[in-house]
Amino acid sequence: MKVRNFVIPAVLVLLGLLAWQADNYVLRLSTTVCMYAALATSWNLIGGYAGYPSFATAAFFGLGAYVAGVLQTHGLAFGWAWTAAAFFVAFFAGLLGRAILHLRGHYFAIASLVVADVLREVSNSWTSLTGGGMGLNLPLLKLGNVNQQAQFYFAAMLVVAALALLLSWHVNRSRLGWALRCIEQNEDAALIIGVDARRAKVTAFALSGWIAGAAGAVYASWVTYIDPTDVFDTLLSVKPIIMALLGGVGTVTGPVIGAVVYLGLEELLWRNVLEFHAGLLGILVVLLVLFLSVGLHDARLQRAFVWVRSRLGRQGEVNA
Repeated sequence: MKVRNFVIPAVLVLLGLLAWQADNYVLRLSTTVCMYAALATSWNLIGGYAGYPSFATAAFFGLGAYVAGVLQTHGLAFGWAWTAAAFFVAFFAGLLGRAILHLRGHYFAIASLVVADVLREVSNSWTSLTGGGMGLNLPLLKLGNVNQQAQFYFAAMLVVAALALLLSWHVNRSRLGWALRCIEQNEDAALIIGVDARRAKVTAFALSGWIAGAAGAVYASWVTYIDPTDVFDTLLSVKPIIMALLGGVGTVTGPVIGAVVYLGLEELLWRNVLEFHAGLLGILVVLLVLFLSVGLHDARLQRAFVWVRSRLGRQGEVNA
């Protein structure tokens, strides 16, 4: 595990350097996978480590996009706008966490799910600030030609994903991570042994909001136009869960691996069956929960890989 935690980030850095020299299509895919990795890691902090099934990722993402967008339209530089948006969403997530994290199970899931709907309606209604249903146009950043702009936004989203991965690694090794795992195993028992469950959950929720808000802020500048139905899309809450399930819930690198696998599936398969996209997502969630509960980190899957590798090795010896 320790070796993998260093090898995978190194591979991601190498792939990032290769993507930097690629064409705009590859840069777009690379930027998207970085955004997905950040959102999946964001969800994993509360859903993976603490075991709380959060559907608030879309709310945090959309709020970050709108806060950054509004600040930029009022003249604030994009760097300061992104930073302010991330911390504003973290503050909002902390307040929201104090309000709903006393709920458990499907009660918490439903409470977190409706937040994006509420924010979507606020964005639709507050026309003077957000543009309402007409959306919000962000000022174009003067970054040179199209390829240089693509490289810049890839680098920005890569930084967000790297910070998310670093934060997840730190939480995993800290007392906060230990507290969250105790909560995930048995929250009542965690309270008995002295774990401040409320503080740990609210902190994890705020950190989750910080990551998703930062990703949303960069996304808003990247696409230069946002509207409530886009940035508060419910799928932005569902996709990170699937990615974490694919790679391994409650692990540091699992959500990143899941993001890469998910984008591959999205590009190669689901774009050709758009009418069944939502249904396939539901089927995939059921299959992952039933047969691959800890994602690609599953011990049974790893044993299968070892067996296949050993068989191939023996076959090579025979042929030699």
